[in-house]
Order: sequence, then C-alpha cells, then structure tokens
Amino acid sequence: MTAEMYDADVYRSPEDVLLDAFLTLNTPEGFKAELVEGEIIVTPPPDGDHEGAIGRIVRQVFRLCDADITFAGNKGLIVPGGRFIPDGTFADEGAFDGQPSWMKPDRLLMVLEVTSSNPAKDRWDKRKGYAAAGIPLYLLVDRKAGQVVLHSHPEGGEYTATTSVPFGDPLPLPKPFGFELATDGLS
Repeated sequence: MTAEMYDADVYRSPEDVLLDAFLTLNTPEGFKAELVEGEIIVTPPPDGDHEGAIGRIVRQVFRLCDADITFAGNKGLIVPGGRFIPDGTFADEGAFDGQPSWMKPDRLLMVLEVTSSNPAKDRWDKRKGYAAAGIPLYLLVDRKAGQVVLHSHPEGGEYTATTSVPFGDPLPLPKPFGFELATDGLS
C-alpha cells in the first residue's frame, strides 16, 4: 500500500472536516468568521456604536487599572466548543507575544463581547466556551437588553457568579482590574 492510498483511507471525523473548511475560509475583508458549537458564523463589520463601546471600556481599563496588562481586539482563541474571536481580550502583559492567529486562552484575564446581530451566541454559546476554557472574567455589553453583565468564577464549564447592571450604573470589576466600570455611553 502506498502512502497516497493510506492517506485516502484515513477516517476523518465530521468535526475535522468542518475545522478544515473553517480554517480555509476566505472571509471578505472586515468580516469575522468564528466556529461556535459546530456552526460557522460569519459576521459583518460592526457598527460605530459597537466599536465606541469597546473603546470606552478599553480607555477605562488602561486609565484605572494598576495591573500590567495588555489588550487585543479580535484575537482568535481556541476554546472548548470552537474557535472564538472576542471583541476584546485582556491578558497579562506579554501573553500575546509570539502567539499564532489562533491561540489557547493562557494568561487571559477577561474577554469582552458587545452584542450585535446575534446576541444569543454571545449570551449562551460564547459564555459556555469561555467558562469551559477557564477564562476568569467574561464581560458582556448586551445592547438589546440594555445592560452590562460580568460572568466570573468559571467552574465545571460554567461561570458560577454573575453581576449585571443597567446601562448608566457602575459595574465593579474585581482584581486585577479593581475599579468600577462606568457603563454610561455603552448602548
């Protein structure tokens, strides 16, 4: 049996085939493709309010947080349940250095999502994936619900604590952030 014949006979699971298809997508410029719970999700470029909310949060973190952290927008993460691209990822300084496009969620402190066209994915599937990956904090700006939600204490594939406030009320962020996030202007 030649090597070519052997390769053709190797069983490939549907998950492997889907992952290969996902990794070879030619996504249009500005669009974002994610693999979430066995489904390929392609989203268009976000609107200005979406990006404005991210900017307001990032500015507060860098202005008010004493910890030595770094930020990445749209960093590819390999988590249980797929390959997610959070709107923002906060990590220990140096955590992104030398990492490939898709990285394991090591040394991450908090992921940030701002809802847009498909809020259910952010509320449920992504929350589960981030918790299963052990990411300490998941900050969700839920524009449809008019609130900011902080999920924390991942255990057994779920976050065991959740705090939510309506837009306009401050949201306490635990250490290493250690300040109250102003939520006005995030809608």
